[in-house]
Amino acid sequence: MKLNLLFVIVLFLFFKDSLSAQSITFNKNNIEAVNVTMSIEKLMHKQVVKVIKDSTIKEVDEPTFVRIKGINFKNGIVEVKVLSRLLKDAPDYARGFIGIAFRINDSNTKYESIYIRPVNARVDDQVRRNHSIQYYSYPDYKFDRLRKESAEKYESYSDMEMNKWITMTIEVKDAQAKLFLNNNTQPSLIVNDLKHGIDNSGAIGLWIDIGTIGYFKDLKITKQ
Repeated sequence: MKLNLLFVIVLFLFFKDSLSAQSITFNKNNIEAVNVTMSIEKLMHKQVVKVIKDSTIKEVDEPTFVRIKGINFKNGIVEVKVLSRLLKDAPDYARGFIGIAFRINDSNTKYESIYIRPVNARVDDQVRRNHSIQYYSYPDYKFDRLRKESAEKYESYSDMEMNKWITMTIEVKDAQAKLFLNNNTQPSLIVNDLKHGIDNSGAIGLWIDIGTIGYFKDLKITKQ
């Protein structure tokens, strides 16, 4: 009897978690451009969202993303496949910046983000390699402040390439976020002190920065 009860409990928890996983089919009604241009297109026979940063936004680490409507996310898992290419007029410091913003407030003025710099991952400069992955918190903790005040703590290296699909999976629990790339079992970056703390929740954003043509597909959100 005890074994049967345990099996029922495990089965219930499994299906409960499965039911909370939501695959997002992109359409004009559930996405909103925030300081970017966007379009729903076909790439390699798959529906994708194409995103380019608004050229009038000169600062970096800004709210430049496609906001997913109808999502209030606090803890859980965000998974998406991303691919970045450089614009023809991309500046020399463009790195293919692409990633995920989460816990975005209603006015897009407060959120957390983890993004990648695929260009850095295969250069011959080890310092740049170490800057392949970045966490930042808008508006007060952009990459330059974090790098100056806590060098190496919010950045990391992982192998990746431009113009290749990369699976980004971010697990969020209270003040911690972990980034997993390409379904690896070990995280490529661990942030233990999300700057907005444990009490915030909000939307998910498909984030890009200067010089990037970003493509996103297969977005899945699991709330816990």
